[in-house]
Amino acid sequence: MFVVATAGHVDHGKSTLVRALTGMEPDRWAEERRRGMTIDLGFAWTTLPSGGTVAFVDVPGHERFVPNMLAGVGPVPAALIVVAADEGWMPQSAEHLAALDALGVAYGLLAVTRADLADPGPATAHARAEIAATSLGAVPAVAVSGLTGAGLPELRAALDRLAAQLPAPVVDDPVRLWVDRSFTVRGSGTVVTGTLGAGRLRVGDELELAGADEPVRVRGLHSLGEGRPEAAAVARVAVNLRGTPRDRLGRGDALLTPGRFHHTDLVDVRLAGDPAADLPATLTLHVGSAAVPVRVRPLGPDTVRLRLARPLPLLVGDRALLRDPGRHHVSGGVRVLDVAPPPLGRRGAAAARAQVLAELDGRPDLAGELRRRRLIRAGALLRMGVPVHAEPVAGDWLADPAHWRRLGEQLTEEVVRHAREHPLEPGMPVDALRQRLALPDRVLVEALVRPPLRIHAGRVGAASANALPEPVALAVQRVRAEYGDRPFRAPEADRLVDLGLGPREIGAAVRAGALLRLADNVVLLPDALDDAVRVLAGLPQPFTLSAARQALDTTRRVAVPLLELLDRRGATRRLPDDARIVIT
Repeated sequence: MFVVATAGHVDHGKSTLVRALTGMEPDRWAEERRRGMTIDLGFAWTTLPSGGTVAFVDVPGHERFVPNMLAGVGPVPAALIVVAADEGWMPQSAEHLAALDALGVAYGLLAVTRADLADPGPATAHARAEIAATSLGAVPAVAVSGLTGAGLPELRAALDRLAAQLPAPVVDDPVRLWVDRSFTVRGSGTVVTGTLGAGRLRVGDELELAGADEPVRVRGLHSLGEGRPEAAAVARVAVNLRGTPRDRLGRGDALLTPGRFHHTDLVDVRLAGDPAADLPATLTLHVGSAAVPVRVRPLGPDTVRLRLARPLPLLVGDRALLRDPGRHHVSGGVRVLDVAPPPLGRRGAAAARAQVLAELDGRPDLAGELRRRRLIRAGALLRMGVPVHAEPVAGDWLADPAHWRRLGEQLTEEVVRHAREHPLEPGMPVDALRQRLALPDRVLVEALVRPPLRIHAGRVGAASANALPEPVALAVQRVRAEYGDRPFRAPEADRLVDLGLGPREIGAAVRAGALLRLADNVVLLPDALDDAVRVLAGLPQPFTLSAARQALDTTRRVAVPLLELLDRRGATRRLPDDARIVIT
């Protein structure tokens, strides 16, 4: 299937042509048929000579119903522009063409209707010249009469050729179905319709309703009037939603693949049309089937920031248009450059932002996004429409390589500075480092730590035991010199003070492995445990505390915590009678 929207001035025969091509009535409302004028969107389809199917979105041509026309054209990849031979190019022909151009529609066909009433040549030449100056370029033209049927076979063949030119739809992309109609079917509940431009829908799928927290589930699918288990882009679809009230959604809402779209009310865009400085402060943004009031802030000559009245699921690269409803004027097309732009708080920030935007073309660019954002979660980029093909630096965090290198260098500098200012601490706390580096997640700090640094007990410091501050290292040397030949004698508290080992210094030495702490103010040299096991293994087994104390030539103050430590480490085992044995 391919989907094409009609476009053209009121009463130029768009609906008549669709009716003649399909045998279906596109005007859904009795009021439309009574007045002979399309008011809202109509839908019809037919089989082409090749066997393919074309579905039409028939749009109103009157200037009062341009918002309805835009809701139908927004999600559609091709247009059938209709101009009457007896009237030629008219004001709404121009406004509809301006809208197609603003939306970047690149595929189209010209049908010159009422060829039975006037020579189609002049109207064809004028219309093709107008169209050629837009995104559509040179388009084929077919003269037809919806009344007599003349030219209809040629038009069907031209539609076949147009369908063959369209790029293949991407059925693996996430779904964003812009709703253009919502109604209730008795016994089935809420049904919405729209043009599925990308992705695939299946019965049973769980979707996300843009702007709502709870999910919705697909109860049933219809396409071309038939129930289907699934539908793939491009297609006109009707989606029956399970348990969703009719008043929960309508035209301009969207059904989405969960977790794949960023809902934003602030976007930076490039404008093609009126100069940014000439835009009024408020306009209407038309994207998909949505029409949302926006406040306009010019940034550069062709870049503006839009503040939307309500969030929309927008992606980098989306095409939309700005329209001034008061003047019935299309101000220009826009291409979305950034769906999560930074705030503009400082003087000169707007001009600086314009310089950044001048380098963007609206095409998703992973390297560029990382360079600008420095650090960002992979999921956030995917929701912006930026494909992710880089390895995370930690968790699901992605980083600009140059920024990541600078962070690593800064982390080392911060740890060294902290060690210099706090020589007795075992390292810099991870959370303090996270704040100093302005990182959003502590896993990023942990990922930045490289040898000779290490993380221990929530702090980042030197991995080497020789990293003791010089005064502490000298104090440990004095302990070794004084007690090296009496390894199981511990300095008394006052002697530790004389040696320069207060509580903080002892803590630093213990953490560095330069001293062994048995209890408060009871420290030995670090190799005392292995020496004690060798001595105790030479005693008759089992042995008592008294025997151990004598063999080790130490005091009860040292022997008790020493043996308890050996018990905990499994080097000795305490028996019921308080004797011990060495575990060999």
